[in-house]
Amino acid sequence: MGRKNIKDLRRQEIVKAFYKTAKAEGLQNASIAKIAEAMDVNPSLILHNFKNKDELVLALIDYILSRYQKIYTIRKEGSAIDHLREVLNNLFSRKWNALISDDVYYSCYSLIFRNNVIRSKYKDLHDSLRVWLESHLVECIEEGSLKLENPKRTANLIYTILEGAYYYLCMEKNAAKKDEIMGQYKQHAYDILKLEA
Repeated sequence: MGRKNIKDLRRQEIVKAFYKTAKAEGLQNASIAKIAEAMDVNPSLILHNFKNKDELVLALIDYILSRYQKIYTIRKEGSAIDHLREVLNNLFSRKWNALISDDVYYSCYSLIFRNNVIRSKYKDLHDSLRVWLESHLVECIEEGSLKLENPKRTANLIYTILEGAYYYLCMEKNAAKKDEIMGQYKQHAYDILKLEA
């Protein structure tokens, strides 16, 4: 049992080093040799844990998902509607950027067009994000603080706005303009829910 935990910890260490290397060098330039150099280990250690770079990319996508889960970390106290507001404010904020580099995220994303396994991983990632938001909406409906006919469709719509916002904002360099645009997108999400922002 302890051996498995050590192996899991080592794999996590390698994935984090891969992420940092990809962030610094670009995903296409983040070779196993560079990851090993950053970790100050022999490349064979990485290949002992991951067969190849493709397997590392799959683990990196899992890492991205685990980082994105943090956007849903909320205070324990408060009502379901308070939690939903906190989640929406987190979603439509720069907290995403602090979690994962846009460069690494979109570099991995571009691989969906060539690799069905990566496409499936990304779909799972995005489906999970939508399900988490939907669960917050359902809690609010059960609490009586929100009236929605179809929480799943609403979660999908809010995520469509969110994904479009982040995709577009990657091209905007002015921080004040980014905040202004993100505020507009957040307001659209609140309007869909018929809530005051």
